[in-house]
Amino acid sequence: MKWSNIKYLVFRRFVQISFLFLYAMGNYYGWKLLQGDLSSSILFGKIPLSDPLATLQILSTGALVGANVLVGAMIISLFYGIIGGRAFCSWVCPVNMVTDLAAWLRRKLLIDKIERKIWISRNIRYYMLVLALIVSAISGMAAFEVISPITILNRGVVFGFGMGGGLLIAIFLFDLFVVKNGWCGHICPLGGMHSLIGKYSIIRVSHNSDNCTLCMKCKDVCPEVEVLGMIGKRSEFVSRKECTNCGRCVDVCDDDALNFHLRKFLEK
Repeated sequence: MKWSNIKYLVFRRFVQISFLFLYAMGNYYGWKLLQGDLSSSILFGKIPLSDPLATLQILSTGALVGANVLVGAMIISLFYGIIGGRAFCSWVCPVNMVTDLAAWLRRKLLIDKIERKIWISRNIRYYMLVLALIVSAISGMAAFEVISPITILNRGVVFGFGMGGGLLIAIFLFDLFVVKNGWCGHICPLGGMHSLIGKYSIIRVSHNSDNCTLCMKCKDVCPEVEVLGMIGKRSEFVSRKECTNCGRCVDVCDDDALNFHLRKFLEK
């Protein structure tokens, strides 16, 4: 396998594992580089970082939120809103490693070739987002954070896995045998949140139809395949907010038809 076919995949795994490692070292040895977890962190011992969805859930309960939490949520929202789009889902979130493994096994076991009648809307994640806020307001606690597999995996690496590990196994099996990219691509409310935040982000995958040979390798590996609707039709940037900027389509394209570029906002 050529390096050019896996470079973004390797970079993503390095980033994801690095975050888990730094969180662990921050908790075990007091490293100041990154302390806390993916819901709430302190960078360099000074800069607050907060999950926007967790912050909204806390606000919906009516609880008072510290200025550092609000500033942290603004920093994360601005970063992904301007630069990264839904990159959190593919470059930071550790659950992505679980779901990517399930997707890889689906391809190897040819599960996608088996006729299936199960279909769920990709818009469920937006309904789940609204539901998380409603339940938080009613229950008085950040509802999604209680069951979030992201929090379970993050804290599990640091403190050890308990019964919550069963949820990660369930997500793996769901993605493997029930719905392709089911959790991240259809259900996760945090993915929905980052879709909305990063709708107008500037780093995007662009498609050059003149180079494309319609091999469709990109669509085989894309976790949000609907964002590649221009393949075989026209040259344009991926504009749909659901794109995770994972770079897998760029990796597998041997025609140099897909690459990362700065988005052109004036195009139609």
